[in-house]
Amino acid sequence: MAISPTQFAVTTRQSANWSDAKRRVLAAYRDWLRAAPEIQTMYSIPHPVSAIRSRIRQEFERHRYVNKLPAVDILLFHSRADYQETMNFWRQTNHVMSFFKEENFRGEKRLPSNFITGFLEGRN
Repeated sequence: MAISPTQFAVTTRQSANWSDAKRRVLAAYRDWLRAAPEIQTMYSIPHPVSAIRSRIRQEFERHRYVNKLPAVDILLFHSRADYQETMNFWRQTNHVMSFFKEENFRGEKRLPSNFITGFLEGRN
């Protein structure tokens, strides 16, 4: 697949009202969910597509109760920019894997808390 920098570009604009913002958020959410299988293939993510979709859902749910329209517009802008970067393969695998900290293949606690525990575990 040839990469076209403007293929996933969306013009930045403000939402006219809450129903317009809701429509735009749902469109962004659907785009992310539809792209999950391709993201898994492109970045060789060792998680099933269902886990990727679950993580996308968590990110959208995290901002569910934002109640200011300009804040929703900014979140939409960031979502669209992240989507464009991800789908154009402008990220590296470790950038995408940073969204899966709990399930990360290295884990959060890959280094011991101090020297003695690392020594006793047999790590360098």
